[in-house]
Amino acid sequence: MTFPVVGMVGGGQLARMTHEAGIALGVRFRLLSDTPQDSAAQVVGDVVLGDYRDLDTLRDFARGCDVLTFDHEHVPTEHLRALQADGIPVRPGPDALVHAQDKGVMRARLDALGVPCPRHRIVADPADVAAFARAGGGFPVVLKTVRGGYDGKGVWVVHSEAEAADPFKAGVPVLAEEKVDFVRELAANVVRSPHGQAVAYPVVESIQVGGVCDTVIAPAPGLSAQASASAQELALRIAAELGVVGHLAVELFETRDGRTLVNELAMRPHNSGHWTMDGAVTSQFANHLRAVLDLPLGDPRPRAPWTVMANVLGGDYPDMYGAYLHCMARDPRLKIHMYGKDVKPGRKVGHVNTFGADLADVRERARHAADYLRGTITE
Repeated sequence: MTFPVVGMVGGGQLARMTHEAGIALGVRFRLLSDTPQDSAAQVVGDVVLGDYRDLDTLRDFARGCDVLTFDHEHVPTEHLRALQADGIPVRPGPDALVHAQDKGVMRARLDALGVPCPRHRIVADPADVAAFARAGGGFPVVLKTVRGGYDGKGVWVVHSEAEAADPFKAGVPVLAEEKVDFVRELAANVVRSPHGQAVAYPVVESIQVGGVCDTVIAPAPGLSAQASASAQELALRIAAELGVVGHLAVELFETRDGRTLVNELAMRPHNSGHWTMDGAVTSQFANHLRAVLDLPLGDPRPRAPWTVMANVLGGDYPDMYGAYLHCMARDPRLKIHMYGKDVKPGRKVGHVNTFGADLADVRERARHAADYLRGTITE
């Protein structure tokens, strides 16, 4: 029996961790990476260097792959349609992925499906932003470029018409959204296969700092069973309606008046699912691979009452190794995942997972390790 070859477009940490999950499954991996220094390129044996924006490069890369998938949403939609026309399985396909690539397309489709979202509209210029603000009670307003943004990039909170000029300089459409008065952010992670099997992970709380995911708590503390089930059902419905194959993260706002609104969609393994590497029976990475290969999906249930993931951001010194040894010695149950990246201030260079029965203890252990690795604390 010949095991399949998965072609992964993009060489970041998501590809690196998906490759790790594929090793145990016997899945062969081929990577299209920008540089040999990229996170996944350091560990994958079959690496092709090239530009994912070039169709000929994508076609050459796809030869010999049984399926293509991605660690980012930035491959041009028209290229994915061309690959699909060539008979190459692309998962998720372009008709689904465009909803994670283009926020305007996403909002229009979710509106058509009756999915609750923040008030929004495509705006033409700063004056149009001011008109949008007046129609909804005034500033502040959130502005997003419809394509290309992530981790807080391509997103602005503006408080006046004068502040609204910068988003239009990118030369792409701009989406205006109400600034939601939310209690916290949640994420519902699901995985769906081509024949329609789907699984849902526990709904998590996602804590953002400066537009970047800082901490994820699984399951979300204090979320009722009914609210959790409703969020899971919503994510499963979106996955089915959009024809998603693979992992789908539905980022949510829990509002002060009791509503749950969809903020963003991501069709790939997602930061809010990193806890599953150590805290779930089957990780998001393993289930994403199972889905794109149309294998039976694995059990998404948690292994412990609580799991906390904390991102490790680069600090002011480049050598983390001493801190790494300290954290291992201090907490033998700690799970550290490093991405092989050069350390730069504010850059995601890894994450830690902790788990157990006492949430306060689990949170403290994760926070201490992430802060010690960064150099924020020294004891």
